[in-house]
Amino acid sequence: MKIKKGDTVEIIKGKDKGRRGRVLKVFPKKNKLIVEGLNLLYRHTRPRREGEKGQRVQFSAPINISNVMLVCPKCHKKTRIGFRILNDGRKVRQCKKCKEIIS
Repeated sequence: MKIKKGDTVEIIKGKDKGRRGRVLKVFPKKNKLIVEGLNLLYRHTRPRREGEKGQRVQFSAPINISNVMLVCPKCHKKTRIGFRILNDGRKVRQCKKCKEIIS
């Protein structure tokens, strides 16, 4: 996965196009992720007990990974991600624009 939990991403397609948020959860097998405060949907809940009211609960729905781009923490631009092998053998993510290592 090129995008991990805690990364800042910008949505490039859909109703929230251009907005940025932090990744809360990643689902690699489904190719989806949840972005904090974006792609909000409503779930209508029924009353469980007598006298209780039904309500609309707002939640962040998963969005496809192809519809977001990582925002580089160094240059603050949306960018593609490359990989680089360091001298000590570690494989790290790299910003394609500023060539800085993304932790």
